[in-house]
Amino acid sequence: MPALVLLGIFMVYPILWSLWMSFQVGRGMNFSFGGLANIIRLTQDPVFLRALSNTMLFLAVQVPIMLILALLCASALNDSKLWGRGFFRTAIFLPCVTSLVAYAVVFKSMFAQDGILNQMLMGLNFISGPIPWFSDPFWAKAVIISAITWRWTGYNMIFYLAAMQNIDRSIYEAARIDGVPAWARFWYITVPMLKPVILFTTVISTIGTLQLFDEPNLLTQGGPSDSTLTLSMYIYNLSFRFMPSFGYAATVSYVIVVLVGILSFLQFLAARDRRR
Repeated sequence: MPALVLLGIFMVYPILWSLWMSFQVGRGMNFSFGGLANIIRLTQDPVFLRALSNTMLFLAVQVPIMLILALLCASALNDSKLWGRGFFRTAIFLPCVTSLVAYAVVFKSMFAQDGILNQMLMGLNFISGPIPWFSDPFWAKAVIISAITWRWTGYNMIFYLAAMQNIDRSIYEAARIDGVPAWARFWYITVPMLKPVILFTTVISTIGTLQLFDEPNLLTQGGPSDSTLTLSMYIYNLSFRFMPSFGYAATVSYVIVVLVGILSFLQFLAARDRRR
């Protein structure tokens, strides 16, 4: 009963309240019932459309890169002959538990105009002048994608590595005796065996990216020119940075809910065993 009471107060009540607020219009605490006015406003709001397109771009580019890197890292660390497996496993996972402030400071200094990355690229003659990482929309998006990938690849890697270590080794031995090459063993044995874990990591990575807030807020503040503004940042701006529009912010939040539901359903549908 105490758990149900806490769940109702801190989860069920806020969900119902935000649903009711999504039909309200007005500023601050002066709001009134507006029906579908907020939904109509979504289709005419260029800032919302830009935030939506940015979020979907991060989702389409960053999630596949991160999951493929996590799978490759897990495959390499699953090799018992690899020297220093414990060190590499810790090093790859460490960004997941690093302080957000420290991690933002590192990335800001590394990608600064006179930062180590520009200095290194110019020293190798790859570029003739410093890249404007934070003032150019294309490069700002690249920084955000790099930051998310760096932070969460290790988190997904741990799931893949745990699943790989539970695969019966006799299956690999039988394939090796039959002369199956290493790439074929990985593609036709490891990947199918990891299907439930791949589905899980894809769904949670999709949900996390749709709710993306920390990296763009700490590194670019949504700039330049809203090129890295995400839906979660826009909700925050509507609620706290500008004159509050709680009803419209609640409506935008339900866009994320709908996207999470649709994409999760499609991912489960794509992963369904078609032999049944």
